[in-house]
Amino acid sequence: MEKEQFYYDNKIVKMFLWATILWGVVGMLVGLLVALLFVFPGLLEFAGADNAISWLSFGRLRPLHTNAVIFAFVGNGIFLGIYYSTQRLLKARMFNDVLSRIHFWGWQAIIVAAAITLPLGLSSSKEYAELEWPIDLAVVFIWVIFGINLIGTILKRRQRHIYVAIWFYIATLITIAVLYIFNNLEMPITAFKSYSVYSGVQDALVQWWYGHNAVAFFLTTPVLGLMYYFVPKVANRPVYSYRLSIIHFWTLIFLYIWAGPHHLLYTALPEWAQNLGTVFSVMLIFPSWGGMINGLLTLRGAWDKVRENPVLKFFVVAITGYGMATFEGPMLSFKNLNAIGHYTDWIVGHVHIGALAWNGFMIAGIVYWLAEKLWKTPLYSKKLANTHFWLGTLGILFYAIPLYVAGFTQAFLWKQFNPDGTLVYGNFLETVTQVIPMYAMRAIGGTLYLTGFVLLAINIIKTAKAGSVVEDELAEAAPLKKISGKRIAGEGFHTWLERKTVLFTILTTVAILIGGLVEIVPLILVKSNIPTIESVKPYTPLELEGRDIYIREGCNNCHSQMIRPFRSEVERYGEYSKAGEFVYDFPFLWGSRRTGPDVHRVGGKYNDNWHFNHMMDPRSTSPGSIMPRYSWLIKNDLNASNIEDKMSGLVTLGVPYSDEDIAGAKQQLLVQAKEIESNLRQDPEFVKNYGSSNIQNKEIVALISYLQRLGTDIKAGRTALK
Repeated sequence: MEKEQFYYDNKIVKMFLWATILWGVVGMLVGLLVALLFVFPGLLEFAGADNAISWLSFGRLRPLHTNAVIFAFVGNGIFLGIYYSTQRLLKARMFNDVLSRIHFWGWQAIIVAAAITLPLGLSSSKEYAELEWPIDLAVVFIWVIFGINLIGTILKRRQRHIYVAIWFYIATLITIAVLYIFNNLEMPITAFKSYSVYSGVQDALVQWWYGHNAVAFFLTTPVLGLMYYFVPKVANRPVYSYRLSIIHFWTLIFLYIWAGPHHLLYTALPEWAQNLGTVFSVMLIFPSWGGMINGLLTLRGAWDKVRENPVLKFFVVAITGYGMATFEGPMLSFKNLNAIGHYTDWIVGHVHIGALAWNGFMIAGIVYWLAEKLWKTPLYSKKLANTHFWLGTLGILFYAIPLYVAGFTQAFLWKQFNPDGTLVYGNFLETVTQVIPMYAMRAIGGTLYLTGFVLLAINIIKTAKAGSVVEDELAEAAPLKKISGKRIAGEGFHTWLERKTVLFTILTTVAILIGGLVEIVPLILVKSNIPTIESVKPYTPLELEGRDIYIREGCNNCHSQMIRPFRSEVERYGEYSKAGEFVYDFPFLWGSRRTGPDVHRVGGKYNDNWHFNHMMDPRSTSPGSIMPRYSWLIKNDLNASNIEDKMSGLVTLGVPYSDEDIAGAKQQLLVQAKEIESNLRQDPEFVKNYGSSNIQNKEIVALISYLQRLGTDIKAGRTALK
């Protein structure tokens, strides 16, 4: 059959390559900065302690780091690999060059919008989904553009059967769309303020259904697709087992979607949901390790090349890191291990094994290999690439191992009791100061890893300068002839399915929907899952404003609001948390780590002056604290102009504010603010420092009102369930 000539679009691949390198440096640099704040809390107080800069505080920089690394660095790296491999696997140029450019520039615009809004405190507070609703809409739009481009390319392909990498790209496209849309359903209040349509326990489950599977279907499945393409290409060996790849794909996408609840073990989530998450998480080890084995055994007969080729070195450590992380995840879903790991730095170490080794090294290897292909020249320096590899590997070890030590240290210190039944470390801060040396080692590891990546940037720039520009690469392939839709004699079922791409996509969608529907629908529709508590009332207007400030400052990055039913936690914090306490929490704020103590029962524990001094200078109330100062809260006037809109929006979501409550919101807010200011003026030091200043209209007062409310409802009605 006569072959057709066409051109691969290399320009879009180069665009994503440069974006990957740029955002990699930026994301890692912010990560290093955040790591250093654990060791030097005042590092960014350039204007003096009383003039701390709000947008350089940890609570605002941490989500900037996670979003920059996940969506900017890894995201661009994924698109880099997909745009290169898809064209060659399907023997077709991307469906539409204009859509490719819209996808690229739209994605970069979203990243820039995130880089501006997150430091400004415009955040929904949800892990890996902090962006506010206008940016969420942009993400969905650009994802649809990407989807049209990918599906269009599949439909016009010249290769009859879709290769395993394309299976994973399809699963990624479908699942991320479902996850992102359902997790980010929200009620817009203003241009950059919204409330999640889910509250409390329901919001927690939906968020971790998304959060776990964002890791699964954004940081894992597309990278597995890249592994199935690039590892055989670089090693010049076929994939070890086609049959194993089939088992790997279908079991992975079916099981992964169920595993989210293992992030919520021992919380107020119903027991049946926790158990489902555990069971499916444990089963996940089998398909995950099937993929790791398939990747590593593809190198059989080519291990001598690993010694010579830096790209294969990166791939080997990446796949090994994937195996380690996907062994550790199921192990952490066992309740006895989860009781140790959850809320500690063990989890941070675990996450970064995946991020630094699996994602970072896989993308680094792809970038090095593609540089030679895209610029038609040898890599500028293999020695530099090898240096990057060893610096990065040492960086991973220096990062992860200290955090494992820190995690076990925290867990055991939190649970230590004296013979008389009191806590050995009753002051939570004592458990923080003991792990600061581990935080210092983590910062060293981050420095090594970032240095290695900077060497990659230099190497690629030098390679590009030495090479030639080939924007369109000539290729040829025979067009597809129409054949019967029925299975041909000797054709296996899956081989037949690989040419029925619409059916393949439908089956993929069904596989990923089942787990989410089984877990989420009953929790939303069956009221008995969340017994209500009569004494739990909606937040007052001032408390609602204070809660929004708490979210804006990212306090939930360090403080949990979930007391688990452990003797040590009940002794330390108070009565364990109940599902019915969170029914008016839009969104939930249970947190995922404890750099500071849990605050769910902090209401009434300290007086208003303690909270005021703690926010102005944490070291004044808690010597040795690594919490940042929030001096801007006493300078910023409280903007409550939208309080009626906020309350009306929450009424739509089911919060029982009356028309009278909404009409009198500003007056009620003022009355409560005056009461707090009166309490503050009982302290002579406060009067001395702030004299006749009008404090009642400052943001600090609203935040104090929220903190003083936390956990106080249940004291009046622990058994008042209905």
